[in-house]
Amino acid sequence: MTPQEIAAKVGEHFATSEWVEMSQERINQFADATGDHQFIHINEEAAKMTPFGGTIAHGFLTLSMIPYLSANSDMPRVDGIKMAVNYGGNKTRFIAPVRSGKRIRGHWKLLEMAEKRPGQWQQTVEITIEIEGEDKPALICEWMTLYFC
Repeated sequence: MTPQEIAAKVGEHFATSEWVEMSQERINQFADATGDHQFIHINEEAAKMTPFGGTIAHGFLTLSMIPYLSANSDMPRVDGIKMAVNYGGNKTRFIAPVRSGKRIRGHWKLLEMAEKRPGQWQQTVEITIEIEGEDKPALICEWMTLYFC
C-alpha cells in the first residue's frame, strides 16, 4: 500500500499477528542476553512460590517481540520502502505477566501516518499484546516507526 492509502486507515484496527509461544528457553536466552537473571524469570522452583506459580517472561522480552510479531502479521506493507527504523514510544504499560509456555499475539491500531519530509513518513500505532486464554493483555504501548520511501 502507498503511505497515503495507509494514512486513510487511521483509527482502524490495522493488523493481527500469529500466535507465538513464550517458552522457558526463550526467557532464559533473553536473561542471558540482557544479564537480567532475576529468579522470577529463570528459577522455576523459586518462582513456584510466588503468586504467579511459575516463571514469567521479562516485560522487556514481551516488548521486544513486537518486530517478530509484526513480521508474522497481516500488517499492510508500505510500497517502495527503502528503510524503516524504530523512532520511539509515547507510552508503554505492562498489564499482566506472561507465564512461561503461554502464547502471545499482537494487535495493531493505526493512530497516525504523517509525512514529516518528502519520502519520510512517521507511523504511530497502538499495540496490544494479548495472552492466549487470559482476560488482560500482557502490554499496551504506543509506538512510532519512521519509513523512508
